[in-house]
Amino acid sequence: MKKILLTVAAFAMICGTAQAQSFLERMKERAKETVERNVGEKVEKGVNDLLDGKKSKKDKKKGDKDEPEARTASWTCEECGAEGNTGNFCNECGAKRPGGEAKPKPGAKPEPKKQAESAYAKSDFVPGDEIIFEDTFESEQLGEFPSRWDLLDGYAEVGSVDGRKVIAFTDDGYGELQPLMKDQQHFLPDVFTLEFDVYLETGEGEGFNDSSLELVFGNPDLPNWNGRVIWTDLWFRATDGGATLHWTAQKPNGGDDINGEKDLYLGAPGTPLKDNAWNHFAFSFNKRAFKGYVNGMRVINIPNAKVPSHFWFIHQGNYKYGSISNVRLAKGAVPLYDRLASDGKIITYAITFETGKADLKPESMVEINRIAKLMQENPALEFEVQGHCDATGSDKVNDPLSQKRAEAIVAALVEQGIAQARLTPVGKGSHVPIASNSTDEGRAKNRRVEFVKK
Repeated sequence: MKKILLTVAAFAMICGTAQAQSFLERMKERAKETVERNVGEKVEKGVNDLLDGKKSKKDKKKGDKDEPEARTASWTCEECGAEGNTGNFCNECGAKRPGGEAKPKPGAKPEPKKQAESAYAKSDFVPGDEIIFEDTFESEQLGEFPSRWDLLDGYAEVGSVDGRKVIAFTDDGYGELQPLMKDQQHFLPDVFTLEFDVYLETGEGEGFNDSSLELVFGNPDLPNWNGRVIWTDLWFRATDGGATLHWTAQKPNGGDDINGEKDLYLGAPGTPLKDNAWNHFAFSFNKRAFKGYVNGMRVINIPNAKVPSHFWFIHQGNYKYGSISNVRLAKGAVPLYDRLASDGKIITYAITFETGKADLKPESMVEINRIAKLMQENPALEFEVQGHCDATGSDKVNDPLSQKRAEAIVAALVEQGIAQARLTPVGKGSHVPIASNSTDEGRAKNRRVEFVKK
């Protein structure tokens, strides 16, 4: 934490403005308040939350007993609270009608994957359509600096976490880096989305220390705040799972800013963060509106902010899992029906799978639910669901894998209430590329799902 405050102080000295000094004081006070949260306070909060949770469970059990008598033509969704549903699936989030499937045994643990899918089903995050930059680090050598990034300060190298290659902040945990682009200072469009994964785990002993991951959006054409226009900081305390997300954004007039923070303790009721797991972070900017999401839950919503032109990451703290994985920057977010009307098909990169498998990642439910809603609103619409791969790997592997992935998408849509007869899964393998397979961006564009109108 001392290093974080020193870094912020250095930034204030570089800025040399009254605004920067004010910012420094705010950050010092904020850090002090976070560090001084004592164990008693947290325990009290945890007990209260736990009691609230128990009360909620009791209420649900009462509701379950009364359910057979209370079922009428309309019902209220337990997932999102939407009222007036008449079919077997919620009109708002696609969740199944209560009582429509077997209930878990008393004391049985819920399936984390299903919970994650439910969270993403209610997310309003819409990934960009045109990939500008994507890096999974799969082709990089362990221990080397990632070839598609620029080191601004500190140290970083390609590492491995939970079977994935990542940008790891080793040595003393400090590093600043930015993706390599033709124009390092101007590569963000006025509508974009940025996504990446972070692995979090609590524990005791060597490597389980405090860490800070800061995402900075800048614009060098703006003189104040040293070109920073929006920045977020996730402070994580690995010893007990304490986590706080801070954010600051300049308003377009340049004279005011918006500050906020959200506590995201791992294990606390309602927190989107997951322990001993990958956590998906997503951010969107639409001309002036900035939003942030953690595992599908919106945690930042700023309606009016200055326009950024580039971004970079800053990591501090000797945390053994301090790293970033699966970075994707994309442009725009064209409405589905507009894409269908102009092209006769929908090409999407928002439906993704576990590496080498046909298992849908939870964040894919955002796009799948958008497709389901489109088909519900247009009952005559039928699709051939095509799975496409890049040229990495052999046809012997890619062809059946793409077929299984297409079938997994169809199965997910059927679960949302879409008739299977309206969907035809087809695996295309790597036989229909739309970009060169000789570049990372080209391969990223070829790894896609297409919904072709029949």
